[in-house]
Amino acid sequence: MAGRVAARKIFVGNLPWTVGHSELRQYFSEFGHVSSANVVFNRDTGISRGFGFVVFGNKSALTAVMDRTNHQLEGSQISVQSASN
Repeated sequence: MAGRVAARKIFVGNLPWTVGHSELRQYFSEFGHVSSANVVFNRDTGISRGFGFVVFGNKSALTAVMDRTNHQLEGSQISVQSASN
């Protein structure tokens, strides 16, 4: 099962500090069902570390995300890469 989830998971970098879990989920739900969307926060300060992970409910949503070359969220160019683990 872990391999199947990894195949539908992306790493999202260069996130604006104002983006939280719900904004990340909302942006990527345009491409299909989002199983989970998590922004990584500093444990001590509670400030976003500027990256996160999104897991899609199906492979076609992942393909749609990867086919788009330009992703913008709250005015910032974000990076999107397939996550292996």
